[in-house]
Amino acid sequence: MRVALACPYAWDAPGGVQVHVRELGERLRARGHEVMALAPSRTEPAEPWVRAVGRPVEVPYNRSTAPIDPRPWSLRHVRELLSGFQPDVVHGHEPFTPSTSMWATLSSPAPVVATFHSGAERSLLFDLAAPALRRMVRRIAVRIAVSERAAAFARKRLGGAFRVVPNGLDVASFAAAEPADLGPGRKLLFVGRLHRRKGFPAAVEAFRLLATGRPDLRLIVAGDGDERRAVDRLEPVLRGHVTMLGTVRHRELPGYHAACDVLIAPSLGGESFGYVLVEAMAAGLPVVASRIPGYDEVVRDGREGFLVPPGDPRAVAEAAAKVLDDPTLARSMGAAGRTKAARYDWAVVAEEIEAAYREALALR
Repeated sequence: MRVALACPYAWDAPGGVQVHVRELGERLRARGHEVMALAPSRTEPAEPWVRAVGRPVEVPYNRSTAPIDPRPWSLRHVRELLSGFQPDVVHGHEPFTPSTSMWATLSSPAPVVATFHSGAERSLLFDLAAPALRRMVRRIAVRIAVSERAAAFARKRLGGAFRVVPNGLDVASFAAAEPADLGPGRKLLFVGRLHRRKGFPAAVEAFRLLATGRPDLRLIVAGDGDERRAVDRLEPVLRGHVTMLGTVRHRELPGYHAACDVLIAPSLGGESFGYVLVEAMAAGLPVVASRIPGYDEVVRDGREGFLVPPGDPRAVAEAAAKVLDDPTLARSMGAAGRTKAARYDWAVVAEEIEAAYREALALR
């Protein structure tokens, strides 16, 4: 099968959608499909099967920013690439984001499968455009959502039925990783963009509360963004126990997970899935995360980790303390996480996505 993947976000920027599309393309190629991916990018993609379409700009969205290319003249380039590739199926991710996926959906010469990733609580732009988007939705043969949260967000505005197929993960790469050299001591791990929505200041405050009486405790931060200066409010001694890794390439993350003891994810909301939670679970890390839609579909409170009220660093600290101070509980949660993460392995997810492609071809 010839499959064209369309990603709306900058290929060379960090993000769960980009990771999902990149790994999906690799898995489809390994399963014998011919794949071309389209995405905006500031640099030439390293993968020979990826085509850069347009240059992204940062657009405020969902209490963060989205690196998309909203300029409609990219549509012509997308149409030319699709015409030359002659796909059997076009798979657009977030196809109603005004970027590459929308242009691919509008100009597709083949049946369209669409995956909806967003879990925003509200979107004024989406709501205003919904009547026009409902007309465009007729071009979509099969609709996928990465979670019930994402399905509810899209269904409310577009109607219709959605398959729920979660983001895929290379579980083995996290389960078998060698620990990175981060020095001695117990370690909290934070992974994600340092934007307000991700709750990084709450993670820093939770670390400050936990570090009292735990002189060996360290905070490892994999990510970058506007909230990076939250660590500068720590006392100098504690600031010295924080390692800011900056933006980490996804293939390097498993080693950092293997070297840490607990993942903390105090996001304030707007999450549709919880990719960082699944990665931690695959690595056998207990998770302390906010009790928000999307995250609560991945982690069961008291099983793979703890769910706490969003925006409450003391609750994060108290939950993490239970794990840090009880090795038996930590091992139990780590084992439960590894078991749960198997559901998200690409061996399972790719099969479900191929089934969606077959349905789209049958509907044609």
